[in-house]
Amino acid sequence: MSSFCGAGIVFLLLMLQGVPETVAGHGWIIAVCAGGYVLLSALVGTAWAAFLQRRTAVWFVLGREPTREEARRALRLPVDLATVSGTLWLGGVVVISTLTAVFGTWLDALGVAMAILLGGLATVGLTYLATEWVARPVMTMALAAAPPRGTLPMTVLRRLVITWALASGVPMVGVLLVVLPPDLGPSDPAPSLLALSVTGLVLGALATALLARAVAAPLHRLRLALDQIAKGRRDLRVGIDDSSEIGMLQTSVNDLAKGLAEQERLRDLFGRHVGDDVVRHALEYGASLSGDVRDVTALFVDVVDSTALAAELPPDEVVRKLNGLFASVVDAVSTHGGLVNKFQGDAALCVFGAPTRHADPATSALRAARAIRDAVATSGELDLGIGVAKGPAFAGQLGTASRFEYTVIGDAVNEAARLTEHAKQADGRILASEAVVKACAASERDLWQHHGTIHLRGRPTPTETWEPMPRPQ
Repeated sequence: MSSFCGAGIVFLLLMLQGVPETVAGHGWIIAVCAGGYVLLSALVGTAWAAFLQRRTAVWFVLGREPTREEARRALRLPVDLATVSGTLWLGGVVVISTLTAVFGTWLDALGVAMAILLGGLATVGLTYLATEWVARPVMTMALAAAPPRGTLPMTVLRRLVITWALASGVPMVGVLLVVLPPDLGPSDPAPSLLALSVTGLVLGALATALLARAVAAPLHRLRLALDQIAKGRRDLRVGIDDSSEIGMLQTSVNDLAKGLAEQERLRDLFGRHVGDDVVRHALEYGASLSGDVRDVTALFVDVVDSTALAAELPPDEVVRKLNGLFASVVDAVSTHGGLVNKFQGDAALCVFGAPTRHADPATSALRAARAIRDAVATSGELDLGIGVAKGPAFAGQLGTASRFEYTVIGDAVNEAARLTEHAKQADGRILASEAVVKACAASERDLWQHHGTIHLRGRPTPTETWEPMPRPQ
């Protein structure tokens, strides 16, 4: 269709110009050669375009996702087809204008070349715009697979210039070719018409370029801003300098950045309340009361004689000391791959193996327990007891659909809490069940010694306990 439009423009211009007398006797030769070239270029162009389309859109026909290379090739399809069309039309300019020069004058050849060139420009522009429109479904899937980065195959500026050339440039140059006579007299108005037409062309091109830049420049800034926002710059804001739809788009980008910043703040607060592992679990499973039974190692920390501490010190001083303790707990547990599940007044429940599975929860829990004890002993502000136990436990969301929390429930948790009560009187301030010590790595087991058999409150059978070996003085 684009080629028919271009051919129509050429035919109209040549008819309006009239056949030069110098080539009138040989017009049939030029017409036959031109017809042969048109037929040949139609065959070559059709085959070339079909090859490009088949190679470019094979993934679309097969209904699969494109690779990045296939996606980039699809985005270049309008440019490739326009290049094919332009190449064939340039060949026509060379062939037909050369024949005209052979049988006529160079002025005759120039007029024919300009007419064919205008038809070719129109064909190239229409080919590009039509391909973009027809191939929109292919473009959509290609852009999803390979979002444009860096140099773009077609910018807003180029698209507007092409539109101007088709709508104004080609018709105006065509008018010049028709009305300008080959010989100009002193009173001929053609020079004035030429000056006005050239002025119109220049001003039109300049105005279109300025308009295109007025649209493209803020869009370019918006694209750069969105790239920065995607990389984590939630504080970035775009200056609103346009009262049109572009200004509305700039406002929307700023609103997007504000919304993402608020989401990041909420996620950060959420993570501080429940832990990053629980946040990831909640994002993965949503607001569902779900969970599973898995083998975990529980670590319980409790402050020694906290009641007396609260009676002797001001509340803010008690809170300061507890925050220092819990900072050591969080640091040690996080370092060894565990989760601080909850703070219970002056105590903390930590879990290894949930919600994220752990390759060796027993070893990590024992190492974390020793690290907490050493950090608290170094600070010298508080005394504590630590209990460590392992076993199957339910790990998941507990509560109702409107209010729930991630928690761990099982005998291992209860056993760790009971061990903590006895650990407060133990020299090493840590007691671990025998199941934990047997499950840990040999290198860690060598650092522990048997403590004794203890009847824990609420448990029917006695528990074999272990404690860390004394630290070298």
